[in-house]
Amino acid sequence: MIRTPTILILAAGMVIAGCARTPEPIPPPEVPNSPGAGEPEGTRGPVYVESTELLMAESFPVQGRLQLSGSLPTPCHALKWEVHGPDSAGRIEVVLYSLADPDLACIQVLEPFEASIPLGSFESGSYTVSLNGEQIGEFEL
Repeated sequence: MIRTPTILILAAGMVIAGCARTPEPIPPPEVPNSPGAGEPEGTRGPVYVESTELLMAESFPVQGRLQLSGSLPTPCHALKWEVHGPDSAGRIEVVLYSLADPDLACIQVLEPFEASIPLGSFESGSYTVSLNGEQIGEFEL
């Protein structure tokens, strides 16, 4: 037979356990935009871009960013990019691709993404921005 003090202790323990703080999930580490020296190369894959927008911060020097949204081939693909330029003609080329481990089994469903890619600092001049070889915009300062 269970005595009343034992029941009270068990009930108090359940109340205290119920009030315990639920641990918050730890966000995944930020994935670098291009493969590092210790990172495996993986297999390059496509990126499906749905929208692009050039943004210029009102600062001096002006900071340029390329806002993108679209989809990756699978949730196992990581978004990567390289920014080249500006060259002497003011051309800035952004190369956008995805990387995935070919040995990893992954569900075959598109994974949406949004990214903000820094293009650099600009003081004056005329610039053209291309994404994977296709001109997407230009700006003049």
